[in-house]
Amino acid sequence: LLQSCSLVFVYLLSSSLFAKENLNRMSERQLNLYDRLINEPSNDWDIYYWATEAKPTPAVFENDVMAMLREFAKNKNREQRLRQPDLEYLFESPR
Repeated sequence: LLQSCSLVFVYLLSSSLFAKENLNRMSERQLNLYDRLINEPSNDWDIYYWATEAKPTPAVFENDVMAMLREFAKNKNREQRLRQPDLEYLFESPR
């Protein structure tokens, strides 16, 4: 159970950091795809498994936003992702 809770925390932390890094650069189409991705699946575990490539992504969610999320999840720069971002980024103008 502890491991499961830790994985959920990592997923939630990563998704908020992904949003901070990417939302203001997304087109309207990408924002709609992202909104659909985070709101339609009934289980956050599904998104976690798709983003980490542990399970295949259903065709309906296989798009450029999922590709961005997968790349972010790989954390190629080995960034320390230890806390959720502050929320002021939500009020910034799009880039």
